[in-house]
Amino acid sequence: MSIRKVVKYGTPSLREPSKEVHKVSQKIKVLVEDLLDTMYAQNGVGLAAPQVGENLRIFVIDVSTGDQPLNPMVFINPKIIKKSGAVISHEGCLSFPEAFTDVKRYANVMVKAMDRNGRSFVLEAKDGTLLARCIQHEFDHLNGVLFIDHVINRFDAESELSKNNLPPLEVDKILDEPELEPEIQRLLEERVKQEKSEENNG
Repeated sequence: MSIRKVVKYGTPSLREPSKEVHKVSQKIKVLVEDLLDTMYAQNGVGLAAPQVGENLRIFVIDVSTGDQPLNPMVFINPKIIKKSGAVISHEGCLSFPEAFTDVKRYANVMVKAMDRNGRSFVLEAKDGTLLARCIQHEFDHLNGVLFIDHVINRFDAESELSKNNLPPLEVDKILDEPELEPEIQRLLEERVKQEKSEENNG
């Protein structure tokens, strides 16, 4: 298989909704392998088809760490069927080299999808784990949504983009997420208290 070029923020295809896969053909299986090869080559934990210029509803994830064996997961035509809770997630993206910022995410998600052989499965990821956050991040790509659209502090995000020579934040794309807001505010207040406590104890 081959390593594909990952398109960068500012490329129009990253903002286009992706099409359903009607058949897990040999061509689709090759794309899945290319996505995995590219993700591993870039030391990523997830990669969606639009990031290699293919607007199809496919993404791959591997959240194994350290000495754990590789655990590639393939999601074709995924649908998030349940979501709850909230978490602050410090995220980057292979389409945004070196740029990281805090974003809002659900803590728990349940996703239904097909694997690389076209078999249907349901997966639940809970408690704001890397897997839960990664599923949401990659799923967003299939709808033309980017992680910076969930930004908590737009000024931090703008600074990160500028520092890394990436196009500016698209303010009109920032999502209004009232269902997450109360819990996110509580988490931010807790973080401030924790930082003050550490300063006082330091």
